[in-house]
Parts: sequence; structure tokens; C-alpha cells
Amino acid sequence: MAVLLIAEHNNKELRPFTLNAATAASQIDSDLHAVIIGQNSADAAKQLSELPVIKKVLSVEAAHYENFTAENFAPVIVKLAENYSHIVCSANTFGKNLMPRIAAHLDTSQVSDIIKVISPDIFLRPIYAGNAFATIKSNDAKKCVTIRPTSFDPCESTGGSALIEKVDASEEFSNTKFIKREEIKSDRPELGTARIVVSGGRGMQSGDNFKLITEIADKLGAAIGASRAAVDAGYISNDHQVGQTGKVVVPDLYIAVGISGAIQHLAGMKESKVIVAINKDGEAPIFSVADYGLEADLFEAIPQFMEELNKLNTIQK
Repeated sequence: MAVLLIAEHNNKELRPFTLNAATAASQIDSDLHAVIIGQNSADAAKQLSELPVIKKVLSVEAAHYENFTAENFAPVIVKLAENYSHIVCSANTFGKNLMPRIAAHLDTSQVSDIIKVISPDIFLRPIYAGNAFATIKSNDAKKCVTIRPTSFDPCESTGGSALIEKVDASEEFSNTKFIKREEIKSDRPELGTARIVVSGGRGMQSGDNFKLITEIADKLGAAIGASRAAVDAGYISNDHQVGQTGKVVVPDLYIAVGISGAIQHLAGMKESKVIVAINKDGEAPIFSVADYGLEADLFEAIPQFMEELNKLNTIQK
């Protein structure tokens, strides 16, 4: 039986992590279909059909699918599931909200947050905040799998020509209503997919001091992250939080400023390609994972760092 990928989108275009999830799903089985649930989402469906790993696109449209609610999306997937061996999506807010409901309806044990596909029924996933890895074998006939997007490369976005097939919508779930969406608009890269991330921690001492992080991020074309301690202290909003209870990032460059490196934070960034740490405490755990460590007062080091960046004519972003 084929594998079904649940596409994440905004009705106009695919969300970036759909491409990572497509890579993971194609490693389970090359016979990969995708379902897109929305309203007036023809452009996003066309983008989905152009992914070379996708063999067929199932398009479900209705007014009550314009905004994502798990209560409306889940019945569609459950109905389609009889034709598929695996249901796959990202282990982000979208997937964590939707997949458990699907798994419960199918009476199957969900396999969550996998970082590697070993075989169609064996997967690798981190446990204990990434300090150990569990190899999981699922004997369920139908498997509900969420993948850690940053552990899989995005698939090619062009070159495919999958058939788009219309599928009937399910009835609207009346006990839950979408009220409104509040989004923070930013010209900076999205934290989860950025090539460079600059993060600040408790050592920043105040929200006003985060302007030091902002200046470096603007210069490098980087996303801004933060430790939970900085978020809890009110220095910055929680959509910037990196760690076990925040976002997991795997950028090419991660710069940690004033972050001690609690185990929960390390779980969200220690797979970064290159890690740079600036902290005045030479015994801080962050130095154990850093490729480059600077034991210094950040309020002296950051201005000097910015001065050196300003000397460069061009910075490749």
C-alpha cells in the first residue's frame, strides 16, 4: 500500500516543512501520495504536484477547510487512510495538533518525531531531550508517523507532474469554530528554516539588550532565537524560543549569546552544522557542544564582533 503525506499550506503556497516531510515519506515507500485540504488552494495543490517524489495529489476543498482546525481535517484523513499503510506529516504545531487525533480514530500507536527511516516499520527517534535515541518498530497495520523536519533535507520542488484528483469533503465539525489568527510578520527568515540563527539567553539581562542580537541578525540575514530563560523573563516573545519546548533548528551557523546551555535548549540546536558560543562562564554546558567558544562578557564581545562584521564589504546570506 502507498504512503499518504499530509501537506501543510496557507491555501496559496506550501509551507517549507512539507518538502522535508515529503523526503521522509518517500524513504518509507516510493509510492507516495499527498493530500491537501483547504479552500481555493489550487495554486498550492499545483506546487504539491510538482514535487518529483509525489505520485498523486488528493485535493479536498470546502469553506470550512479555509483555516486549519484538527477537528475538521482529521475525518478526511481517517476516511482516506483505508487505502494507505502510513500517514505522515511534520512534528511541528500542525502535526502535533492533527496526528494524535487521526491515530486515536484509527486505533493505532503514533510514532512521533522520527529523525531517520530505517525500514517501513522501523524508525529512529530522540528521547530524553535528545540525550538518547530509541529504535522503534511498529507492528500496527496502519502507521501514523510524524517526522522532525530539520532531520530531513527538503525534496526537489520542481520537475514532477503528479495527477491531481478531487476528493469529497467531510461534514463540518460544529463544536469547534475558527475565530481568528494572530501572526507576527517579519522580514527575517523563519526560525525553523533559517541558515543562520543568532540566539540570546538570560545573560542578555533585559529585553532592551536584545537589540544587540537584532543588529547582528540583520547584518547576517539571520533569524533570531532565544532560550526559555530569556522568554520566561519577558525579554522576547515565545515564538523565538529554541529548545525542547520550543523550536528545533539545524542551521548552518548557530550563534549562542549569553546562553548557558541547559539540556532543554541543547535539544533544540545541538545538531546545527557550526555552533558559536559567547559566555563569560567558562564552565557553561554550551561550550561542550560549541565548535567555537569565546569566554567573554557579551556586552564587550558583541560590539567588537559587530565592528568586525561592518568591516566586511559583503556577507553571503
